[in-house]
Amino acid sequence: MPSPTLAAAALGGALLDRLFGDPRRCHPLVGFGRLADGAERLLRKGAPGHAVGNRLRGLAAWALIVLPFVAVAAAVPGGWIGLAVDALLLWFALGARALAEHGQAVAAPLAAGDLDEARRRVGWLVSRETAALDEEGIAKAAVESVLENGNDAVFGALFWFFVAGGAGALLFRLANTLDAMWGYKDERRIHFGWAAARIDDLLNFIPARLTALTYALLGHTARALACWRRQAAGWGSPNAGPVMAAGAGALGVRLGGAAVYHGAVEERPPLGEGAAPGAADIGRAVSLVERGLWLWLAIFGLLAAGVAHA
Repeated sequence: MPSPTLAAAALGGALLDRLFGDPRRCHPLVGFGRLADGAERLLRKGAPGHAVGNRLRGLAAWALIVLPFVAVAAAVPGGWIGLAVDALLLWFALGARALAEHGQAVAAPLAAGDLDEARRRVGWLVSRETAALDEEGIAKAAVESVLENGNDAVFGALFWFFVAGGAGALLFRLANTLDAMWGYKDERRIHFGWAAARIDDLLNFIPARLTALTYALLGHTARALACWRRQAAGWGSPNAGPVMAAGAGALGVRLGGAAVYHGAVEERPPLGEGAAPGAADIGRAVSLVERGLWLWLAIFGLLAAGVAHA
């Protein structure tokens, strides 16, 4: 059960993210990304290289650049120092304000009819090609990104913080970053990035389903649960499927469908029910994530209060 100290640190970390968002300069993940690039250059042999050898090398690289930081975070003493460090680490791991800012940066020009600027902004959020997207395509890409990143940038970090404090949130954020850098199936990373992708899938398994449940509770519950049940298994990712299907159902919008990746059209299964999304639905998706964040903090606080009075 959570302690009142950890609940206070969770609230502190969420408020820091709300007030300051991601650092504008000298973000720690920039340095971590350089460290990851160096580890890949040092340890990866060939592209793709030997299937077993490069998988083991990728696992070794993951361990070498993640576990020392997590061990240091776990060794921080308790008391006020521990509370402050936990709050700072959760601030580092959370991306709720940044997600809201990126969503608004797409929604505002889209609502104003400035499709060129909306395409440029949504290109910061998604890996698909955005140059030819129409209004519906831009809104769909943005809503999908907000829903999926609600798990990656908010609820996953909160879950592991509740499990293991600041060290847990740090573990999740670094693992998620390495999945974003190495977890692709291209020639260079299909073997080397295998461990990063599988570890991220494992760390996200429970949070993704709690995220989907959160979306369902805070939106159209019956429709969200039905979409989750019918559509999630058809999505390529075992964790993104439940999150995005439940989120689309909760909002009452239709997502999925064709998207262009690296010059090739990929037909993706449908998600959700209802009309195609518009600019206003981007804000609704952001609101769904934000309300979920405060719901999780409230539940965590109530559990901690119960522990304190037991």
